This record gives sequence, C-alpha cells and structure tokens, in this order.
Amino acid sequence: MSTIELTKDTFEAAIQSDKPLIIDFWAPWCGPCRNFAPVFEKAAEQHDDITFAKINTEEQDELAAAMRIRSIPTLMVFRERVMLFNQAGALSAGQLEELITQVKALDMAQVHAEIAQQENQGDQQ
Repeated sequence: MSTIELTKDTFEAAIQSDKPLIIDFWAPWCGPCRNFAPVFEKAAEQHDDITFAKINTEEQDELAAAMRIRSIPTLMVFRERVMLFNQAGALSAGQLEELITQVKALDMAQVHAEIAQQENQGDQQ
C-alpha cells in the first residue's frame, strides 16, 4: 500500500482508524526528509495492515503547529487514538522495521488501562 497525504481536514479521521497510523511530517526543501522518503515508501509497501501517511509541513503549517512539530522529519505513530511514538529525525530501514514490530506487538487493552489509571490519579489530586 502506498502512503496517503493527510491534511487538517483528514487528520482526525485518520487517527480514529483501527489500523495503526505512521505519519511522516516533512517538507520539500528538507534533505533528510528526501533521504527518508524511500525508506518510508518501502515500509508502506510491505505492511498493508498499517496506514502510512505524510504531512507536508509547508502546506499544512496549521496542523504542524498544532502537533508541535519543531523539526523535520518527525515521525508519529498512532494506534486506537493513542500517540505511541513521536520523534524527530529520520530512521534507518532497520529502525523503522523495529518500530513497526513494537507497535504491532503492543497490547492496546493494557495501554488504554494504563491511560485510564493515570487519568484517575490526576483526578484525585
């Protein structure tokens, strides 16, 4: 599967999907972004069970600001509306595969339970 382009209008629906979502925040002038693009595209072709998306920070500056993007490329991973990963800098193919393996292996019921527990503790303070 190839990558999709996200905009501020399509972002919310994308993170609500049941499929894991990996987003590459990039810009056309960014050298590391251009170097990372083929790695990202190849991973997208190999993992049909994950949605791979790109957000052009030049065209979607409002969305980039809302997501607090300070440098590019930045990768974010969402699963079941939970941000699981947020890191600036390009990954190697091996690092991206390792991240994908970890995301797929997560027990999301446990993740949601931990979030609920943290929220409950915050309410009690």
